[in-house]
Amino acid sequence: MATEIILTENEVRVLGALIEKDITTPEYYPLSLNALVNACNQKLNRDPVMQLDENVVRDALGELQEHRLAGPAGGADSRVTKYEHRAQEVFNFTRAETAVLCVLLLRGPQTPGELRGRAERMHRFETLDDVQSALQKLMQRQPPLVKVLPRQPGTKESRYVHLLSGEVSVPDVHAATAEASTHTPIDGDRISRLEEEVGALRKEVADLREQLERFRKQFE
Repeated sequence: MATEIILTENEVRVLGALIEKDITTPEYYPLSLNALVNACNQKLNRDPVMQLDENVVRDALGELQEHRLAGPAGGADSRVTKYEHRAQEVFNFTRAETAVLCVLLLRGPQTPGELRGRAERMHRFETLDDVQSALQKLMQRQPPLVKVLPRQPGTKESRYVHLLSGEVSVPDVHAATAEASTHTPIDGDRISRLEEEVGALRKEVADLREQLERFRKQFE
């Protein structure tokens, strides 16, 4: 696809919700406006959790229709207007690409491992290489739909982010490293306190077991 698409946060959520429900609950798809609002605002599988009302979702649908990415479903036998996404018509995704992009739309930047687990309901990836392959295809499109973020200090895996909302600004890795080092003593103190609490709890459990054993022996 030659033209770059820039979506707002609300439009991203609406599109992601439509794609997800199309695959995971086809018996209830296309969605009424009320069902779409609920899908956008659900607390599971969403990051961030949002509270969009009908007017906001309706406006987002209008903008998505301008991009040919969503609109009223044709031929639905219902007095209530229902809505569908048209991402497949615009992008011609594979099922793997659809699943990966949908999870990125609904949950923000993620590692390949996170994507593999969270996309399970939409597409089963046998290996992490399969996830990487789908990500690479999305990154190689013109314009790209996904990019890899610089690995954060202290992490093993890089995260990937969708580009349907435009280019993503990357925080200064050196500044992040400096900030992390500044907080290291606090984190160390917190770990020490947690270790002490765990030790105390273990001792308490051991004492309780000893008391229970003494009590049990009284009836033998």
